[in-house]
Amino acid sequence: MAEEQLTHQGAGQVPGQAGAPAAGHVDEQALDEVVRFTSELIRIDTTNRGGGDCHERPAAEYAAERLAEAGLEPTLLERTPGRTNVVARIEGTDPSADALLLHGHLDVVPAEAADWTVDPFSGEIRDGEVWGRGAVDMKNMDAMILSVVRGWARQGVRPRRDIVIAFTADEEASAEDGSGFLADRHASLFAGCTEGVSESGAFTFHDGRGNQLYGIAAGERGTGWLKLTARGRAGHGSKVNHENALTRLASAITRIGEHRWPVRLTPTVRAALTELAALYGEQADLDDPAFDVDALLEKLGPAASLVEATVRNSANPTMLQAGYKINVIPGEAVAHVDGRFLPGGEEEFAATLDRLTGVDVDWEFHHREVALQAPVHSSTYAKMRAAVEEFAPEGHVVPYCMSGGTDAKQFSRLGITGYGFTPLKTPEGFDYQKLFHGVDERVPVDALHFGVRVLDRYLRTA
Repeated sequence: MAEEQLTHQGAGQVPGQAGAPAAGHVDEQALDEVVRFTSELIRIDTTNRGGGDCHERPAAEYAAERLAEAGLEPTLLERTPGRTNVVARIEGTDPSADALLLHGHLDVVPAEAADWTVDPFSGEIRDGEVWGRGAVDMKNMDAMILSVVRGWARQGVRPRRDIVIAFTADEEASAEDGSGFLADRHASLFAGCTEGVSESGAFTFHDGRGNQLYGIAAGERGTGWLKLTARGRAGHGSKVNHENALTRLASAITRIGEHRWPVRLTPTVRAALTELAALYGEQADLDDPAFDVDALLEKLGPAASLVEATVRNSANPTMLQAGYKINVIPGEAVAHVDGRFLPGGEEEFAATLDRLTGVDVDWEFHHREVALQAPVHSSTYAKMRAAVEEFAPEGHVVPYCMSGGTDAKQFSRLGITGYGFTPLKTPEGFDYQKLFHGVDERVPVDALHFGVRVLDRYLRTA
């Protein structure tokens, strides 16, 4: 495997005055650039089909050039040729302060052009929205980071603490060529980083009751992608066979799919439920042994979707592979299951899978990553909340735990506590969550402008 490091010329830090005021001003150029950068990044096809089939290098070079123009010295790093990552550091005014990691991934999931209204890699700006794969996941945030950093260079702003910027490859697959590679092989680039900020939080959630919620992610469920293998006796399809591998596998995945996992409330989810219950005037004594989380979720209406996937572990069968001819009973059958477990829930998850698969089916982790949890009473969370409330005073900021995972899992190996914070203000009827990996992915121009302002405000105070 190849590794390459290319250093662009630059000053090594954002030039200018130390101790810039917290209440900064985002100039018109930054607002223009965030839209242009989002569009131009979308036009660079970085589709990650899995199995190493992706080429992020053009997008990495694009991001590195924008950083170098702002006086930074970005480093390009590869584990595999073409799977390129970008890392740069902005020096803060307080050398004793812990550093902050600001990261976004460059790859995107596939898009079937025939299903889209526009070319998914056109970056077209239509009706006040930027269209294309990556518009919300997550080239919008990549563009925000670039726009904020370049705005600081023009204004002579330096943050209080060092900020390490990382644009990564391979997040939409295993992250082995991206954040995993950076954490394992280039830890020194993240020296001093204790906290990280990335996707996906601080976006508008309209609850259908006139309230605007902004969930800041303070945790992630762990990833437990599973491979199940059933073995039996191969034979003729017309014969009696009580050792049919397919039947054994079907029984196991039916038990898994129908299993009702018990409620397990983590501190982040408890905080979310407490704040949501208060917002809607509902009683919620989470310490009462008789507390019924499902009953509370019903009363929360659409807002329940912010937490309902994270009150339990989960396991959903997703793929089946068996047989090669209709009149032949196969000797082996394979299934894949998308499993997710809460912080502290991996042991229970594994024990439950042992029981559900039974003696005739073996299972193993196809891909496994840790669950994460971040404090919701930290100064970092409070500053994020304040930044959102400054530009969306009508909104209600709440913590939540992500049902899926991000690069924060890999960076946690370096002791970095991760938060999801990609601020966007979207109009009623705009289903931001549905557009993740969805058809006609797009982001409003006004939402990008809001994001730049909020991100700038937070990072100046961080």
